[in-house]
Amino acid sequence: MKQIQSSRLICALLTLVMLGAFAGPAMAEDGVEGEIPVLNIFTWELYIDYDTVIAPFELETGIHVNYTNFTSNEEMLAKLDNVGGGEYDIVLASDYALDILRGQGLLYKLDKALIPNFANIDEGYQGQYFDPEDEYTVPYAAGTPLIVYDERYVDVEITGYESLWDPALADSIVVMDDARNVIGITLKTLGQSFNVRDTAILEQAKEKLLRLKPNIRALNYDTPHNLMISGEATVGYMFTPQVIWAMSENPNLKLVYPQEGLGFGIDGLVVPVNAPHPMNAHAFMDFVLRPEIGAAVFEVQNYLNCNKAAIPLLSDAYKDNPVLYVPAGLLQGAEYIEDVGDATPIYDEIWTAFKQE
Repeated sequence: MKQIQSSRLICALLTLVMLGAFAGPAMAEDGVEGEIPVLNIFTWELYIDYDTVIAPFELETGIHVNYTNFTSNEEMLAKLDNVGGGEYDIVLASDYALDILRGQGLLYKLDKALIPNFANIDEGYQGQYFDPEDEYTVPYAAGTPLIVYDERYVDVEITGYESLWDPALADSIVVMDDARNVIGITLKTLGQSFNVRDTAILEQAKEKLLRLKPNIRALNYDTPHNLMISGEATVGYMFTPQVIWAMSENPNLKLVYPQEGLGFGIDGLVVPVNAPHPMNAHAFMDFVLRPEIGAAVFEVQNYLNCNKAAIPLLSDAYKDNPVLYVPAGLLQGAEYIEDVGDATPIYDEIWTAFKQE
């Protein structure tokens, strides 16, 4: 996702690097004399910021970062399965996808002795369903997808997911191009979980989702906020930072906490089981978990802070943001998207039908 950099923050980070805050350059792991150490990262485009994370890490350690993008968790899963958990050193993806990788035996068990800053992770983000013993995952960011709408052009009250089906919203809505999220909110309107496996209920969800299509202006994973800012769309269901970016540019947008219940997700860093440079991966994880780097990650990416040591370094604007800090009562019962096992092809079929409608 696209970031907004702070030049002052970047300069401060680079100063810390030049003062030698880290141990020094890593050695090439295969022992080949003179080889430049490398780290191969696989995640969404721009999700790890170059100026505030990658450049300081490279400068400090001498490790060159190769950054490769995927467009969806499903694309990542297929690629990593195809290479047998090799080729990449760090994968940053969503919780349910990490759970699938763990179940497939494609993750490297972390050596916590090489990640002393693991102690900085807030306990609330540890011991989650996708890594109950905290053996494989370093939480990177968290968030809650929410609805926003422009009060100047929307004449109906929007209270939740069900409101998106209102005929008055024809050709007005942008939602993320993400099967599990959009099918999930459809299931929530039926009083169901995000993670239904029952084929009869999924058929009901398919029929209802297809009825939403006339209201959809665009499916956009990376930049739906731009449509809200420009006015091309007047209603959006988007990821946390996209909601923040849209509201910061368009003060007429109203925030909605869907009454049917919220979703919640954690994106995490993992090391594939056959990573070519696992020690460099551990060094990167420890680097990201430093308080000042963690604070930069959250301020730039506009996701929810997972690093308790970073809290004193976060701005008041960040800590007071209602998109990030949803009222605690509303978060009770917030639901993760999880692996649905044998029902996955049904979700794929529903999404294909919806996009082709």
